[in-house]
Amino acid sequence: MRVSVKVNGRLYENEVEGRTLLVHYLRGVLGLTGTNIGCDTSSCGACTVLMDGESVKSCTVLAVQADGAEITTIEGMAQPDGSLHPIQKAFWDNHGLQCGYCTPGMVMATASLLKENPHPSEEEVRMGLEGNLCRCTGYHNIVKSVLAAAATMDGQTEAVRS
Repeated sequence: MRVSVKVNGRLYENEVEGRTLLVHYLRGVLGLTGTNIGCDTSSCGACTVLMDGESVKSCTVLAVQADGAEITTIEGMAQPDGSLHPIQKAFWDNHGLQCGYCTPGMVMATASLLKENPHPSEEEVRMGLEGNLCRCTGYHNIVKSVLAAAATMDGQTEAVRS
């Protein structure tokens, strides 16, 4: 089957098997390996990307279901000059990562959360990220990072650059 997707602002057209998961398409066909494969059962959120601005676990979406969609992966979060997106910087500054395996998914879920709720409370952050698991940090610094990103991005209408 042929798919046409815009990923991180660039249009891709490829032939894929109908059963190819979006995460495998991103990693294997496009070479965008920042999106991690954690569990293949949608439990961990390591594969979270934005599809048409909404966070999705890319292990639950077939590549053909993404046909015509706009996808943003962690590679698409950096600024055009290569500097970190404010969410990425907040994770760095507030030690919201440890081994880093869950970080791309956490950053993408945070982008979606802050787009929907630019001023979340601590409880709302915890609820908003409940589908993303971290085995290392205990979440305190992840929550702190999201709140710092929200404060840094105050006044911006989009969590992800256009």
